[in-house]
Amino acid sequence: MLNIGIRAHDIENLPLEELGQEVAGKGLTSVQLALSKSLEGVNTELGSLSPGFARYVANAFAKHNVQIAVLGCYFNMIHPDLDERRKGMERFKEHIRFAKDFGCSIVATETGNVNPEIFYTEENFKEEPFLEVVESVSELVKEAEKFGVIVGIEAGVNHPIYSPKVMKRLLDSINSNNLQVILDPVNLLTIDTYQNQEEIFQEAMDLFGDRVVILHAKDFTIENNQLVPTAVGKGLLNYEYIIKEIKKKKPFINILLEETKEPFIEESIAYLRGK
Repeated sequence: MLNIGIRAHDIENLPLEELGQEVAGKGLTSVQLALSKSLEGVNTELGSLSPGFARYVANAFAKHNVQIAVLGCYFNMIHPDLDERRKGMERFKEHIRFAKDFGCSIVATETGNVNPEIFYTEENFKEEPFLEVVESVSELVKEAEKFGVIVGIEAGVNHPIYSPKVMKRLLDSINSNNLQVILDPVNLLTIDTYQNQEEIFQEAMDLFGDRVVILHAKDFTIENNQLVPTAVGKGLLNYEYIIKEIKKKKPFINILLEETKEPFIEESIAYLRGK
């Protein structure tokens, strides 16, 4: 039995009250919730959160037995504009403080980019961006330790934490169990490496499988010599291999669909269950 959920904003244009019902109706058990993307017309800016707000949102999902598995608070933690960086840091820390009121224990982000926009550049792979990430993540983890919450960090080739080895180095640099991993197998692949996808996934599981708290599920195709994300089951990712490993090492882990919208959601769920 797989424990499958979805990014809430991939179910589009529904008010909060109907969102939980829609998610549960598809046989999904959980969501990754990015407040600014799912609560249109509600102030979710820095300083807006409170226990009351958090409980209200949590209850809307709990009514339908849907867990808020992750609060997504993705931002550029090494933004070259220090004011922007600080704003992102404070917003993430605010999510940490109220995570438990959302009935959630994980707040998640990727590790940013040396540029204001997030794109692939090998400038990210230098030592300085890595050390800046360590500084930012350390600060977030210190806040998380106070509130008994997990900082979930997601690696990806468009970021300074771009490979299993570098993720392991980050975990070793910040000695805290309040730091855990969101694993997205597609994010670790490039046009040059996707044919070794099983080895790369296996390396991640060998290096820090014990620290993986969420599996992100999307797929990819190749177009114009580039990896293009697509709905689960519509691409080249070897899900048979991944599901076999995950079931063995991480029973009932939240598997959260990404890049999977209508009309493909039911099909993708059936595809994963079939594997």
